Amino acid sequence: MVQKAVPSFRVPDAPGILASHSLPHEGFDALWKSIILDTETKDRLHAQAVLNFTLRPLIPRDRVPLHGIILLVGPPGTGKTSLGRGLASVTARSFQRERFLYVEVEPHALASSSLGKSQQAITTLLSGTIAERASTAPLIVLLDEVETLAVARSRISMEANPVDVHRATDAVLAQMDHLADSHPELLFIATSNFPEAIDEAFLSRADLIINVDMPGAEACRAILVDTIEALAKKFPKVAKILSQPDFDKAAELCKGLDGRRIRKLVPSACSFSKETALDPSRLTAADLVRAAKDAGKQLKREKERSK
Repeated sequence: MVQKAVPSFRVPDAPGILASHSLPHEGFDALWKSIILDTETKDRLHAQAVLNFTLRPLIPRDRVPLHGIILLVGPPGTGKTSLGRGLASVTARSFQRERFLYVEVEPHALASSSLGKSQQAITTLLSGTIAERASTAPLIVLLDEVETLAVARSRISMEANPVDVHRATDAVLAQMDHLADSHPELLFIATSNFPEAIDEAFLSRADLIINVDMPGAEACRAILVDTIEALAKKFPKVAKILSQPDFDKAAELCKGLDGRRIRKLVPSACSFSKETALDPSRLTAADLVRAAKDAGKQLKREKERSK
């Protein structure tokens, strides 16, 4: 039976858990389809995730050292989290058997300024909550911003950072190893905006690392087209924009923007006049060009401030 999309829910008695529900999930399926990424990369991700549940339960890990970790790295706004959620759902949908479980971790909820608290919280989450759920059904865990937990120990100063940071990373690695041994039907999908901040030992444990880069020219156009088509389902007249001369200019101006910014161009373009805000059918390609120029200027200012 296909499961209908259900809202994620918080689990107040499990610190560090942002959301939890069953898979497959129609809402996550839609995310997988909406992420504009080359087919080869998507297929590789899907195959690796499926392999986790077909190979790991059968082959000793001392012979084939799979840890059940897929790592997605790349700049902010490139869709890593959405890609991870979508991957979780399409992976579960590949199997005709009992339901899969999905858990999304909130790493920042595990951080603490008190000595030893971060290590304790991480150990409790992984050896307790995650292990318990992995014992009941195949489990996929989304671990966003993994560099928050598996901090690169070689890059931090013992003078500027407490020993707790090192211990927290040690705890993550130890628990990942234990879970890999004891729960072969468990898959972590981790994401990071700053892979250079991830501990090398964690990187070596990843079964697959995929770089989710900024979209190229074709991908920029495809993302913009997909967003316009989504709006046109409710406001059919918007579809005319795709054939207007200025649309090509708008797509060209999207170069250098991440996928999230490109999608935000469409509602932003609707905000230039009250009339269009009241009736998005009035949106034009010229509005998109204006919004794309504004986004480019904003990105330039952000880069200058970060220097």
